[in-house]
Amino acid sequence: MSSLAFDVDPQPTPTEVELAAMAEIARLFMSKYKVPGLSVAIARHGEFVYQKAFGRADDAQGEQVTPSHVFRIASISKPITSVAIFSLIEKGRLRLGDLVFGSGGILQFDYGSNYSELARKITIEHLLTHTSGGWENDLNDPMFFDPHIGTHELIASTLRDEPLEYEPGKHFAYSNFGYCLLGRVLEKITGNPYEEFVQQEVLARCDIKNMRIAGNTLREKVSSEVVYHGQNGADPYNMNVRRMDSHGGWIGTPSDLVQFAMHVDGFSYTPSILDKATIATMTTPCEVSPIPHYAKGWFVNDVPNWWHGGSLPGTITIMVRTASGLCWAAFANTRAAGMDIDIDRLMWDMATAVPAWHATTPARRWRFLPW
Repeated sequence: MSSLAFDVDPQPTPTEVELAAMAEIARLFMSKYKVPGLSVAIARHGEFVYQKAFGRADDAQGEQVTPSHVFRIASISKPITSVAIFSLIEKGRLRLGDLVFGSGGILQFDYGSNYSELARKITIEHLLTHTSGGWENDLNDPMFFDPHIGTHELIASTLRDEPLEYEPGKHFAYSNFGYCLLGRVLEKITGNPYEEFVQQEVLARCDIKNMRIAGNTLREKVSSEVVYHGQNGADPYNMNVRRMDSHGGWIGTPSDLVQFAMHVDGFSYTPSILDKATIATMTTPCEVSPIPHYAKGWFVNDVPNWWHGGSLPGTITIMVRTASGLCWAAFANTRAAGMDIDIDRLMWDMATAVPAWHATTPARRWRFLPW
């Protein structure tokens, strides 16, 4: 007997000229924004084709950054939380239409005995799509309130003192607090801490072994973690990052995030940890979100490309999945005005410096193998 199989031609190798061009693109970006350290990773059709770090992990000590250094990934935590939620939906343990608060809700009365009428209408889908009706990421973002109080007290006080402005499902407002609530939903259903559940049920299935929730202070940084550099008076170590767990708390390498993206990219190059129908639901844009559209944990466009960025004092990050089969991520250990836009442009420029990477599909030679 025999079975049909195929070979995939080797990935195109960048020339020395192309590698030099990519390094110069990175250098110009770092110079413009006074970036101490930058780390990037690119994969094509399920295989890494570029992993490179530039500059310093710790500017004061002169420590060089390497591809194995971990960074705070900030809001790229949201796609991870979304995939965790959808893993429970696939198992029938959760539904998009499930209520979050009140007698019929997942969290019931864990955070108060008298929720508002609007809060009692919030569903899992509303939290995933940032359409809960308020708690926006602005100067009044609850997740940046008193860093000394715990998650439970923060949620309870926010529900009590910060009323929703809109009917759930009718208005888009990017909400860190909404994804904080999704972390508590995961904990309530699974009976496990958020970090532990995601490590076991999402990251391990992507062969990611070293991602974890960040510490808050310089003393709490792990040995392989970069030092974050604030600009214009910003203090990267004056935040409760652990409390941001499910919306902005993870640390990892760009390669970790590329590895994650490849396992949910909707292609067949890498084994997917979610069904195709689930991925389609996860990346279907929300009707009330502005352009670029937000789906459920991902920004999406009509190409279709999917992506998410992250931003905290001392941190700018980007993760992208392109329709042509590329996935990439880039992390920097500082933040300045305009970097969030330009780190996206940086990676498109670096990727397009190697034209051979942009073939839509890899060349394949079909053959028969003995079985």
